[in-house]
Amino acid sequence: MLAFSALTSPLLFHGVFSRYGGQSPAPWNSRNISFGLGDDPGNVRANREGIKKALGCAHLVSSKQVHGSRIFIVKEKPDRDLEVDGFDALVTDRTDLGLLIQQADCQAVMLFDPGKTAVGIAHVGWRGSVANILAGTVSAMSSAYATDTADLIAVISPSLGPCCAEFINYRSEFPASLHGYQVRPDHFDFWAISRDQLCATGVRPENIHAAEICTRCSLDYFSYRRDGKTGRFASVIGLR
Repeated sequence: MLAFSALTSPLLFHGVFSRYGGQSPAPWNSRNISFGLGDDPGNVRANREGIKKALGCAHLVSSKQVHGSRIFIVKEKPDRDLEVDGFDALVTDRTDLGLLIQQADCQAVMLFDPGKTAVGIAHVGWRGSVANILAGTVSAMSSAYATDTADLIAVISPSLGPCCAEFINYRSEFPASLHGYQVRPDHFDFWAISRDQLCATGVRPENIHAAEICTRCSLDYFSYRRDGKTGRFASVIGLR
């Protein structure tokens, strides 16, 4: 499990879980946490149980992600694991509840408000960057919890790096405002895009941290770009 010193707090638990340490067979081997890929649901449940045990949390809340911009506000703690449909960001101020994002190259951006004691997590693929889901997530936290963006701590998980983020159709897929993040022909720095989108909401640059681990390069993580049919790994954040 990958943890970040910036998110070290007695109020908080978090982690990014590698693809290893579960019980799913190939091509989902072995800690696949997605129910939507053809893996046996029993394997997925067991893999998720292992994550809860590692983090010491009672339940997980996740979503059937759709590369959109909708944010789900968890207002009440469920009495079991919950997977909602059609959201790509989750926020809460409830305790003992892990917010989970499923990944295989996209970013999970974890947010912690130590002042108002609230957390959020966003699934940020290229469509999420185009839609600026990070601005929406920060706005949701500000509205729901009176979060001061200057207090927010943000962490960008392992994800597709500028070395491998090739988009040959970027002229039709990306707005012109993102074209300047091209680091070499057809390759883009989405870590920098997320940093700048967070800064634009008022998050301080010194409070933004990135793993800077490329999932296509690192065999520790599932990568759709590298493997095609594969599993999904988890990033989780929650309050004690």
